Amino acid sequence: MDDLKQKILKVCNEATKNTLMETLQIEYIDVGENYLVGKMPVNPRVHQPDGVLHGGASVALAESIGSTASYIFLDGQNFFVRGIEIAANHVKSIREGEVFARATIIHKGRTTQLWDIKITDSDDQLISSCKLTTMSLPKK
Repeated sequence: MDDLKQKILKVCNEATKNTLMETLQIEYIDVGENYLVGKMPVNPRVHQPDGVLHGGASVALAESIGSTASYIFLDGQNFFVRGIEIAANHVKSIREGEVFARATIIHKGRTTQLWDIKITDSDDQLISSCKLTTMSLPKK
């Protein structure tokens, strides 16, 4: 299982080249039966003007992890995955360090999926709680 896990993470991380995920330095770090985890550094690149993590950067992290999880757990070779709705509650600010996003499946339908994404800091304190709905579209 560890070889498969490493292969999945490698493919996910290689797919971020020349994308927003590369710009934000998002890295996929763990995958399991029904979850995917990624991390993002918190530094001036993702700050709002007053020096804390921008909520938009948190949402970009959440959608990146959730959409990639949909791709992994569906048949990504035959389907496109698109985010169709995301909601976020930002409950704590952070100025530096790293944040970790864990996407866990809530509903895995044929065409729509619902993901719960928790963003935490290095001390496992909740920073943001997000819900993402994705849609799978056949590649034809």
